[in-house]
Amino acid sequence: MLRPRIIPCLLVHQRGLFKTVGFKNPKYVGDPINAVKIFNEKETDELIVLDIDATINNTEPDFKLITYLASECRMPLCYGGGVKTNAQIKKIISLGVEKVAISSAAIENPMLIKNASAKVGNQSLVVIIDVKKRFPSNKYEVYTHRGRKRTGRNPLELAVQMEKFGAGEIVINSIINDGAMKGYDLKLMRQIRNAVNVPVTALGGAGSLQDISKVISECDVSGAAVGSLFVFKGAYKAVLINYPETTEKDALIGNKLTNRKI
Repeated sequence: MLRPRIIPCLLVHQRGLFKTVGFKNPKYVGDPINAVKIFNEKETDELIVLDIDATINNTEPDFKLITYLASECRMPLCYGGGVKTNAQIKKIISLGVEKVAISSAAIENPMLIKNASAKVGNQSLVVIIDVKKRFPSNKYEVYTHRGRKRTGRNPLELAVQMEKFGAGEIVINSIINDGAMKGYDLKLMRQIRNAVNVPVTALGGAGSLQDISKVISECDVSGAAVGSLFVFKGAYKAVLINYPETTEKDALIGNKLTNRKI
């Protein structure tokens, strides 16, 4: 049994580090390589880096940037953005990245996950599911292409399918909660956690350390991914890379353990 992870999530846009709100209005917050160096010093559990341009622009993963990131990163690194083929997955892994995150390509072609899992192992494959609650029905629906494209898919059914095809981890990203800093969608996270046996990481909404503690303790997730909270500080959102000290992190997680493999 392992302890849940607290994971900074960095968004790369036009080769810079940006933060969004509701998947919109990217705000520049710095250089991604510099952020990685700071998170190294703070001994973070893991790091997620997502290129939010690649799928929209139909471009390949930025292998040059990935090489820089992997060479600097001293914690497990998960990279996503523009990944569509087994060859790209193998190349990213060969550059020193521990996990490859796939979103729209996994939904459009689930066999990609099945084939890649057989080649690199499911522990290296993460499927990110971007979810929005539609009104007035209040039903959850999966979106792709940075929240611009509806799929008509139910996130629970999709998560189960991705696990079946070989995904080693599911990241559930709440579009509405993205950058809002008002807490995770706990209802959604509980539903997904109860539907699959692979590790689930929550993303979207962390506005305080208490939000992190709450999603871990109440939803039994294996990871809490955090964006704005770890790049902004104070009421005026001054840019300041931060991460809980070891004692703070221990207090957030407490004695919480997960018997799902991480």
